[in-house]
Amino acid sequence: MKTTKSKPTAPFAYEGLDRVIHERARLSILTSLITRSDGLSFIELKQLCGLTDGNLARHLQVLEEDGMLRISKEGKSGRAQTTARITASGRSRYLEYLTILEQVVRDAASVNHEDPKGQFLRKLSPAKA
Repeated sequence: MKTTKSKPTAPFAYEGLDRVIHERARLSILTSLITRSDGLSFIELKQLCGLTDGNLARHLQVLEEDGMLRISKEGKSGRAQTTARITASGRSRYLEYLTILEQVVRDAASVNHEDPKGQFLRKLSPAKA
């Protein structure tokens, strides 16, 4: 039996935008971690993402509970160092999220021209991938 691909009823709903990732601080954390397979320390993440200790700790907890990253604590010089590493599923979800964001950008870029009153006009359907 042949199946047909149906058109989405809400082409600009962007259902693939993962709400866990979409928060600015968590997006910053994941973007930092995806570039470093060996992970980043709490202090490095704090500096890279411009977060306070409390904000970073809370966002790391949310991401860890969701399986997007793994937190480890290792002793160094008498103090435990917290290191975060993105998981394989976290990496996959992050890349899927970026694909949807790219579609958002393509759709927004499909704005063609302005009408005489200065209003942008666009096509009624999303841009094709």
